[in-house]
Formats: sequence, C-alpha cells, structure tokens
Amino acid sequence: MDIRPNHTIYINNINDKIKKEELKRSLYALFSQFGQVIDIVAMKTMKMRGQAFVIFKELAAATNALRQLQGFPFYNKPMVGWNATFVVVIADFHPLSSCAFNPFVFFQRIQYAKTDSEVIAKVKGSYGDKEKKKKEKKKAQELAANATKKPAAGLAPPALTPAVQVPDNPPNYILFLNNLPEETNEMMLSMLFNQFPGFKEVRLVPGKHDIAFVEFESDTQAGVAKDALQGFRITATCAMKITYAKK
Repeated sequence: MDIRPNHTIYINNINDKIKKEELKRSLYALFSQFGQVIDIVAMKTMKMRGQAFVIFKELAAATNALRQLQGFPFYNKPMVGWNATFVVVIADFHPLSSCAFNPFVFFQRIQYAKTDSEVIAKVKGSYGDKEKKKKEKKKAQELAANATKKPAAGLAPPALTPAVQVPDNPPNYILFLNNLPEETNEMMLSMLFNQFPGFKEVRLVPGKHDIAFVEFESDTQAGVAKDALQGFRITATCAMKITYAKK
C-alpha cells in the first residue's frame, strides 16, 4: 500500500569519493533552489556511503525537487571513469533492514516513508528524543511569537529594509557573480546554472573566492538565468549578486 508523500527525499547513486562536508554543501546549493532545506543527512559509513537524505520545510518543495532532479548528473568524475546520476525517491530508508542496501531488492520496494521525522531520527540515532525535541521546539516558537507581539516600551518597530538594487551593465552572454561564500566551487555553480538553456561553463578567478563568471550561448539565455538566480543564497549568509559582465 502506498504511503502519502512527505517532506524528506532519499538520494542514492552518489559518487562516494566526495568528502562529507563538500557533499552536504553541494546538495544544499542544488536543492535549496526548490525551497527551504531544514537538514541534510549524509554519512560515510560503509552502509550509508553514496546515499543522502534532504529534508524540506514544505511538502511542495520536496515534490518539485524530486520531479525536477530525477536523473540529474551530479559530480561528473571522469578521473574515476564514471558519472554519478541521481536516483531520487521519497524517503523509505530503514538502516536496520536486511535488504536496504541491496540495490536489486531496494528498487523493487520503493515506497513513501510513514513520516519524515521517524526516518531521519532513526538514521541519526535520536529517535527516542523526538517527543522531547518537539516540545522544546513548540516552546521556543511560543516565546518567539510572544516577543514579536509585545515590543519593549519606547522602541519603534524596525523599519523594512528596501530591496537591494544591483547596478548592471548592458546585456552580455557572460554573467559576473560576486558576494560568493568562501566554500564556493565550480561544481556548486555549475549545478545551479546548468539547469538553464544555453549554459556553457563556469570560470572561477584564482585567488578570489567571492567572484566568478558564467558563460551562456546568448545574451537572452544569460538574462533568464540572471533573473532567476539573483539573490540566491548558496549559504544562509551570502546572497549572490549577478550582473552582466563588462564587454
């Protein structure tokens, strides 16, 4: 019997040569374009290598990511002689199952997970703390709500920050990116931009981690990507700024 979709998706067939932290950053950069990502679980143990869980805040975001990224080429590694391609499903991974790691058995038994929290808590080994954490989270939310309802006497409400206008150059088939976080790499940016028609390549600037160039086949195609990803956050603190490169 099918179980309803949920907020967690399971990915396998990931290149297991990727370091854990780099993998998590790359998955965040790729999946967060579909919605807010709550957590990413990726482990390097023998049974968990090449697999990951991505947990979304909104169900619609998880569903959209599942549809859009099925079969997505992820971390093309010609040096090891093969290309990793996503196999994305709604999570139904049980680390204690005797058949969970047999690919021939697993793909015949894909189904929706009963709940996100149960699956992820079991993987993390924190299932027994689930109820306690839920209560703590609820209390924190109530405190935050009360704080916003009752501002301190004599303090004016904070002013809304106007949207930042990024000065631009005439249209160009090459985009200039800045305000990139230090951990940005070519693969991260390629995963973001190669979903747009006409994408050709990403060029990093040696010695300058915060800027990069992205080339498209035409000005129009570059403009579509520019508008779609303007202000995209590769990390929580760095909103990417995109302009046309100077001719």
